[in-house]
Amino acid sequence: MATVTINGKEYDTENLSEDAKKHLASIQYVDRKIAELRGDLAALQTARNAYGRALTGMLEEGEKEEVLS
Repeated sequence: MATVTINGKEYDTENLSEDAKKHLASIQYVDRKIAELRGDLAALQTARNAYGRALTGMLEEGEKEEVLS
């Protein structure tokens, strides 16, 4: 017996109507996609930060070279 909790109340998924089961499946799918996108966003933010640090370092080095020349 699988259960799902909605608004603090537990429901036996076997007793749900077919329409309710379809909606539940859609919610579960969307929740998985949201989690996947959050993971993608975290990876992209990490990459962006690394690119930003690399660019800043390059620019600072360029400024040092200009001062020395």
